[in-house]
Amino acid sequence: MISLYRWNSESKSAKRSELTELPIPLAAEVPANEVWWLDLEDPTPEEEDLVFKKFMPIHPLSLEDVNKPRREPNGRAHFPKVEEFHDYLFVIANPLRGEFLKQVESGSSLPSRHATYTQLSAIMTERVLITHHCEPLESVKAVRGYLDRHNDACQRGPDFLFHLILDAMVDEYAPVVDHLADNLDLIETRMFKRIDEKLLPKLIRLKRRIVALRKTLILEREVLMRLTRGEFALIGEREIAYYRNVYDHLVRYTELVEGGREMISDLLQSYLAAMSNRLNRIMKVLAMISTIVLPMTLIAGIYGMNFHDGMPELDWKYGYPFALGLMAVTGITSLAFFRWKKWF
Repeated sequence: MISLYRWNSESKSAKRSELTELPIPLAAEVPANEVWWLDLEDPTPEEEDLVFKKFMPIHPLSLEDVNKPRREPNGRAHFPKVEEFHDYLFVIANPLRGEFLKQVESGSSLPSRHATYTQLSAIMTERVLITHHCEPLESVKAVRGYLDRHNDACQRGPDFLFHLILDAMVDEYAPVVDHLADNLDLIETRMFKRIDEKLLPKLIRLKRRIVALRKTLILEREVLMRLTRGEFALIGEREIAYYRNVYDHLVRYTELVEGGREMISDLLQSYLAAMSNRLNRIMKVLAMISTIVLPMTLIAGIYGMNFHDGMPELDWKYGYPFALGLMAVTGITSLAFFRWKKWF
């Protein structure tokens, strides 16, 4: 589906419509007094050809990156990147999937890391912004609602529109970071109460989640850093401040995730240390039991040899009670020695 949002600076009016064909052949022919935002949501191959080959031809490498979710539907999204070509700016971001955000809000268990992100591709010119995504995005939906209330925002240009999308996309990380922090606090509390073997799989899953989240945030931070440095002519000086604001938010989330990664490492070390200490206590008890039983076994072994000539106790009426009493004395002596040493 292709959605077209057109802003006309002369009439101060905006119009949004769904298209099956574009009214003009080239993006260069978009009227100078208009700003266009074309959003391709789960487009068909014909719609992609219409936009990226007829309306605005892009480099084959860019088209290959844009089509990666279609070529590899079960694979990873393309990593965030930004490239400048002679007539457009190409950006790839990794927004969170809507299904993932719903699971976070509901407090349910998180899906696998491959189901966390999707791909948002953006092509920007002086008067046109094209966004491409194969799944519905909450950030795009939020920007549509914002433009319905403030349609004059389009007059700021495609760079400002793209900033709105990035801002909404970065804000989606807030509940995810809070959700991970709450899980870590809960696990930490449980560890201090009782060491449970079921905690280790949860810690490993959270560690994988945090590492994947950190990796994506770092790459997106690098993209936003380049957008804030004035490196690209299509990002106006007036809008750089807004991109810098988005960059600051992303840096904060990255630092929080980095703190979560350190915390999960500390929890893993604490868990392994606690399990090792627990194992040491068990081995200590078993060693004490073995030490107590060892003299008894020795006594039983000696009297079990049954040498009548050398063992007058065998014919003694009180020989059996004597052996049992001797075993009891050695056991009590061992317990008293362990108690004196404060080994238990």
